[in-house]
Amino acid sequence: MATKHAALHALIEPVVAAMGFELWGIDHLSQGKHSRLVIYIERESGVSVEDCADISRQVSAVMDVEDPIPGEYRLEVSSPGMARPLYTLDQFIRYQGHHVALKLRVAFDGRRKYQGLLAGVEGDEVLLQLDGEEYCFPIESIDSAHVVPQFDE
Repeated sequence: MATKHAALHALIEPVVAAMGFELWGIDHLSQGKHSRLVIYIERESGVSVEDCADISRQVSAVMDVEDPIPGEYRLEVSSPGMARPLYTLDQFIRYQGHHVALKLRVAFDGRRKYQGLLAGVEGDEVLLQLDGEEYCFPIESIDSAHVVPQFDE
Protein backbone atom coordinates (compact mmCIF):
# COMPACT_ATOMS: atom_id res chain seq x y z
CA MET A 1 0.00 0.00 0.00
CA ALA A 2 2.82 2.40 0.82
CA THR A 3 4.35 1.83 -2.61
CA LYS A 4 1.03 2.65 -4.31
CA HIS A 5 0.81 5.81 -2.22
CA ALA A 6 4.41 6.72 -3.15
CA ALA A 7 3.64 6.14 -6.83
CA LEU A 8 0.56 8.39 -6.66
CA HIS A 9 2.58 11.05 -4.84
CA ALA A 10 5.37 10.90 -7.45
CA LEU A 11 2.79 11.28 -10.23
CA ILE A 12 0.75 14.12 -8.66
CA GLU A 13 3.37 16.21 -6.82
CA PRO A 14 5.13 17.61 -9.94
CA VAL A 15 1.78 18.73 -11.41
CA VAL A 16 0.77 20.49 -8.19
CA ALA A 17 4.23 22.08 -7.74
CA ALA A 18 4.31 23.30 -11.36
CA MET A 19 1.08 25.18 -10.66
CA GLY A 20 2.62 26.93 -7.63
CA PHE A 21 1.13 24.84 -4.82
CA GLU A 22 2.42 22.48 -2.16
CA LEU A 23 1.04 18.95 -2.23
CA TRP A 24 -0.05 18.68 1.41
CA GLY A 25 -1.18 15.06 1.17
CA ILE A 26 -3.11 12.36 -0.64
CA ASP A 27 -5.81 10.01 0.63
CA HIS A 28 -6.81 7.07 -1.55
CA LEU A 29 -9.96 5.58 -0.06
CA SER A 30 -11.15 2.30 -1.54
CA GLN A 31 -14.89 1.77 -1.33
CA GLY A 32 -15.72 -1.50 -3.03
CA LYS A 33 -15.30 -1.17 -6.78
CA HIS A 34 -15.50 2.61 -6.45
CA SER A 35 -12.86 4.67 -4.70
CA ARG A 36 -11.98 8.28 -3.90
CA LEU A 37 -8.69 10.02 -4.48
CA VAL A 38 -8.49 13.14 -2.32
CA ILE A 39 -5.63 15.55 -3.01
CA TYR A 40 -4.91 18.29 -0.46
CA ILE A 41 -3.13 21.38 -1.77
CA GLU A 42 -1.69 24.31 0.12
CA ARG A 43 -0.32 27.75 -0.71
CA GLU A 44 0.69 30.56 1.62
CA SER A 45 -1.74 32.97 -0.05
CA GLY A 46 -4.57 30.47 0.29
CA VAL A 47 -6.50 28.10 -1.96
CA SER A 48 -9.63 29.04 -3.91
CA VAL A 49 -12.32 26.88 -5.47
CA GLU A 50 -10.93 27.89 -8.88
CA ASP A 51 -7.46 26.69 -7.82
CA CYS A 52 -8.91 23.31 -6.88
CA ALA A 53 -10.76 23.07 -10.21
CA ASP A 54 -7.61 23.97 -12.18
CA ILE A 55 -5.50 21.41 -10.38
CA SER A 56 -8.26 18.82 -10.69
CA ARG A 57 -8.25 19.25 -14.48
CA GLN A 58 -4.45 18.99 -14.72
CA VAL A 59 -4.17 15.98 -12.38
CA SER A 60 -7.11 14.29 -14.11
CA ALA A 61 -5.33 14.57 -17.48
CA VAL A 62 -2.18 12.95 -16.04
CA MET A 63 -4.20 10.25 -14.29
CA ASP A 64 -6.05 9.43 -17.54
CA VAL A 65 -2.73 8.89 -19.34
CA GLU A 66 -0.91 7.03 -16.55
CA ASP A 67 -3.99 5.15 -15.23
CA PRO A 68 -2.49 4.26 -11.80
CA ILE A 69 -5.83 3.38 -10.17
CA PRO A 70 -7.76 0.41 -11.57
CA GLY A 71 -11.52 0.81 -11.88
CA GLU A 72 -13.62 3.86 -11.23
CA TYR A 73 -12.67 6.56 -8.76
CA ARG A 74 -13.76 10.07 -7.87
CA LEU A 75 -11.06 12.75 -7.81
CA GLU A 76 -11.39 15.50 -5.20
CA VAL A 77 -9.00 18.44 -4.75
CA SER A 78 -9.23 20.49 -1.57
CA SER A 79 -7.42 22.74 0.86
CA PRO A 80 -6.46 20.83 4.02
CA GLY A 81 -8.61 23.28 6.03
CA MET A 82 -8.48 24.00 9.75
CA ALA A 83 -8.79 20.35 10.79
CA ARG A 84 -5.97 19.52 8.39
CA PRO A 85 -4.65 16.00 8.20
CA LEU A 86 -0.99 15.51 9.09
CA TYR A 87 1.09 13.08 7.05
CA THR A 88 4.80 13.84 7.49
CA LEU A 89 7.20 14.58 10.33
CA ASP A 90 7.73 18.04 8.81
CA GLN A 91 3.99 18.72 9.08
CA PHE A 92 3.97 17.56 12.71
CA ILE A 93 6.88 19.94 13.40
CA ARG A 94 4.99 22.81 11.73
CA TYR A 95 1.98 22.21 14.00
CA GLN A 96 3.86 21.79 17.28
CA GLY A 97 1.88 23.47 20.05
CA HIS A 98 -1.49 22.68 18.43
CA HIS A 99 -4.02 20.11 19.57
CA VAL A 100 -4.08 16.99 17.40
CA ALA A 101 -6.00 13.75 17.21
CA LEU A 102 -4.18 10.54 16.32
CA LYS A 103 -5.45 7.13 15.34
CA LEU A 104 -2.87 4.37 15.69
CA ARG A 105 -2.57 1.34 13.42
CA VAL A 106 -2.36 -0.94 16.49
CA ALA A 107 -3.67 -0.27 20.01
CA PHE A 108 -1.23 1.11 22.59
CA ASP A 109 -2.22 0.90 26.27
CA GLY A 110 -5.54 -0.60 25.15
CA ARG A 111 -6.56 2.22 22.82
CA ARG A 112 -5.99 3.40 19.27
CA LYS A 113 -7.27 6.99 19.51
CA TYR A 114 -5.41 9.76 21.29
CA GLN A 115 -5.99 13.50 21.42
CA GLY A 116 -3.71 16.04 23.04
CA LEU A 117 -1.13 18.77 22.62
CA LEU A 118 1.49 18.14 19.95
CA ALA A 119 4.68 18.63 21.98
CA GLY A 120 7.06 18.08 19.07
CA VAL A 121 9.04 15.49 17.17
CA GLU A 122 12.11 13.51 18.27
CA GLY A 123 13.75 11.50 15.52
CA ASP A 124 10.91 9.66 13.84
CA GLU A 125 8.57 9.87 16.86
CA VAL A 126 5.68 12.24 17.45
CA LEU A 127 5.40 13.53 21.04
CA LEU A 128 1.90 14.02 22.38
CA GLN A 129 0.98 15.46 25.81
CA LEU A 130 -2.30 14.49 27.40
CA ASP A 131 -3.58 14.00 30.92
CA GLY A 132 -0.25 15.23 32.34
CA GLU A 133 1.75 12.56 30.53
CA GLU A 134 3.85 12.54 27.36
CA TYR A 135 3.49 9.79 24.79
CA CYS A 136 5.93 9.00 21.97
CA PHE A 137 4.47 7.42 18.85
CA PRO A 138 6.66 6.34 15.93
CA ILE A 139 5.29 7.97 12.77
CA GLU A 140 4.91 4.50 11.18
CA SER A 141 2.49 3.55 13.98
CA ILE A 142 0.13 6.45 13.16
CA ASP A 143 -2.72 5.48 10.84
CA SER A 144 -4.14 9.01 10.64
CA ALA A 145 -3.73 12.35 12.36
CA HIS A 146 -5.33 15.77 12.11
CA VAL A 147 -5.22 19.15 13.79
CA VAL A 148 -8.09 19.80 16.20
CA PRO A 149 -9.13 23.45 15.80
CA GLN A 150 -9.33 25.37 19.07
CA PHE A 151 -11.73 28.30 19.36
CA ASP A 152 -11.34 30.85 22.12
CA GLU A 153 -14.57 31.79 23.80
